[in-house]
Amino acid sequence: MFASPGAVAISTDFFTLYWYGIIIAFAFVLGQIIIISVANKEYKGEKLSEIIYELAFWALLGGIIGARLYYVILNSAYYLDNPMETIMLQNGGISIHGGIIGGVIATYIYAKKNNVDFLKFADLYALGLPIAQALGRWGNFFNSEAFGLPTSLPWGLFIPESLRPLQYKSFEFFHPTFLYESLWDIFIFLILFFVIKKYYFKNKGVLFFSYLILYSVGRIAIESIRIDSILNILGIPVAIWACIFTIIISAVFLVKIGKK
Repeated sequence: MFASPGAVAISTDFFTLYWYGIIIAFAFVLGQIIIISVANKEYKGEKLSEIIYELAFWALLGGIIGARLYYVILNSAYYLDNPMETIMLQNGGISIHGGIIGGVIATYIYAKKNNVDFLKFADLYALGLPIAQALGRWGNFFNSEAFGLPTSLPWGLFIPESLRPLQYKSFEFFHPTFLYESLWDIFIFLILFFVIKKYYFKNKGVLFFSYLILYSVGRIAIESIRIDSILNILGIPVAIWACIFTIIISAVFLVKIGKK
């Protein structure tokens, strides 16, 4: 059993620094290091670093906008009544699926505008994303969020009463689903880097669509024990529907790549 030390890393009279922000920043940097390392090894002489740095800015911006917009749309009833809350990211409310959609759209627009190969860079980012996500998920630990059903397992996460859903107020320890997803993301990286990259790197798009499928499969399993779904459709969390849709679309593209 373990508990979060709290969300605040540093607090002074002038500013407050949160662990979530620190972890996300480190996750972004680590992801970039992996991407550039692979690019330098696999595309020697092409000098892709400048494009990667520039693309990272737009992908990050698109990811943030997409993550927030996706969350706002799913909680439209609340934000229609509180429109000013829409831009207040400091109050929380982002979605990984929206982040991926926004990041992909921004990357595609950048690729078309600058005449670069979208799938080449999508594959590179597919290697950096899982590690960045694995580290970034620990921001949920410090915020005591993104947890699952109550559990008596030795690795149960203590959640303060003020942060527990009403129906679970009498429980103290919950499944640390942020940890499960972090471990799954590490597994995805290992599969992509040591298996799929080794055999299929020259087949552009295989790494990217494989990442989407692997992440979605794990997310479906983890989502089944989470208790913080913001919207259910036919009794199923919208995140699971998003994963199913992603798996189908990605599989279709992999088949097309295989035929080529």
